[in-house]
Parts: sequence; C-alpha cells; structure tokens
Amino acid sequence: MPVPIDSLPPRALLRDDVLARLRDAIVDGTLAPDEQLRDTELAAWLGVSRTPVREALLELARAGLVRATPGRSTVVAPLDRASVRDAQAVVAAMHALAIRDAIPRLTAEHLDAMRSANADFADAQRRGDVDGALAADERFHAVAVAACGNAAVRTVLAQYEPVLRRAERLRFASHEGAASVARHEQLIALCAAADADGAARLAEQTWQTLTIDSAPDTAGGTTRSTDEGITP
Repeated sequence: MPVPIDSLPPRALLRDDVLARLRDAIVDGTLAPDEQLRDTELAAWLGVSRTPVREALLELARAGLVRATPGRSTVVAPLDRASVRDAQAVVAAMHALAIRDAIPRLTAEHLDAMRSANADFADAQRRGDVDGALAADERFHAVAVAACGNAAVRTVLAQYEPVLRRAERLRFASHEGAASVARHEQLIALCAAADADGAARLAEQTWQTLTIDSAPDTAGGTTRSTDEGITP
C-alpha cells in the first residue's frame, strides 16, 4: 500500500516510555541500589510486555544505572565514585558545548526561562523539596541544551546525566544545594552578556565539582566535595 500522505502526530515509543520510567525510578530511589530487577515483575508493574523492559535494562546498563551479571542477576547499580567521575566528565563537556553553541541563539525568552527555573529552584531549596529542586534544576540546564540545537548533545546527556541526578538528589537534600542558586545567577549573567567562553567554563566547572560524601569508591572509600558544596 502507498505511504499515507497525512502525517500522524508524534507519539512516544513504548520502549522509550519504559526506559524513562525505570530510569526515573532508579534516580528517585524507588528502585534502591543493589535491588534485584526481574523483568517479569517490572513488566507487570509497568503494564507492558517483557521485551521493552529487557531493552530498557540493557540501555540502563550501558548508562551505568544497572549492573547485570550474565546468567545470574540484574540489580540497580550502587552509586559509587567511579560512576560519578566517569559520567561527570562527559556531562560537563556536553553542557559546556551546549552553552557555548546556545549563546548566539539565546533570546530574552530563553533568559527569562532560566531565571524562572532558578527562582523555582531557590524556592524548592527553602522548602526542602528535593523533587522540586531537581525538576527546577533540570529545567534550568535544559534551556541551553534545547537552544543549542545539537541532537548528539541531547542523546549523550540523556544517557549519562541520570547518574549525576542520583548524586544531586543526595546533595540537594542537604544545605549545600543552596549554593547552586548563586551559580545559576552567575551563568545567566554570562549568557546575557554573550560571554560564550566564560559561560562554557562555568558550565563545565559546575558539573565537574559535583561530588557526594556518601558514595563509596572501588576501594571502599567515600567521595568528598572538592569545593564549597557547589552543585549544578
């Protein structure tokens, strides 16, 4: 049959929806570190077949959120220093690239969106709303990522940023997260001044300084902050 002329409205693929829901459940702690993941149970929970669940688990394993032992078990990966370090190097570079490329395209509306997100972030911090802080922080950084127009940047961030969001959840639950408000304001000022080099450096430094005290390293140590608690 000929391909229909009328286009259909965009619809999220089932595997993408399953991936997003499992990823979010790991990031927010619904699925805890070292918890065993059985595809039959997850499929029943999400109301889908086992195939998209298996595909999602493979993708989450590539991102470092799931640890699979062939022939044995699949578990939620613990948050350790190595996974944070590896992810943040990639994420920091991608955000620096995004902000550099976005600055010539940023409009007053983009800057207002960043200010609005930061205001919501500050309000969530004051109220101790970790979920609200994470959502506002994600909105803040998403402005430049969307404006830069680089699909590859979005793809890489979608894979590796969730590892850092787990780390952020621990940081935003403490008083240290409040320092991010000032860092956001500084980044907005650099964007408004069209200082691409300065904004890119700040964006990269912001993600590179994200560390958490409670994450073990492979030798049994803990991750410690490298600055005054500045977070993305």
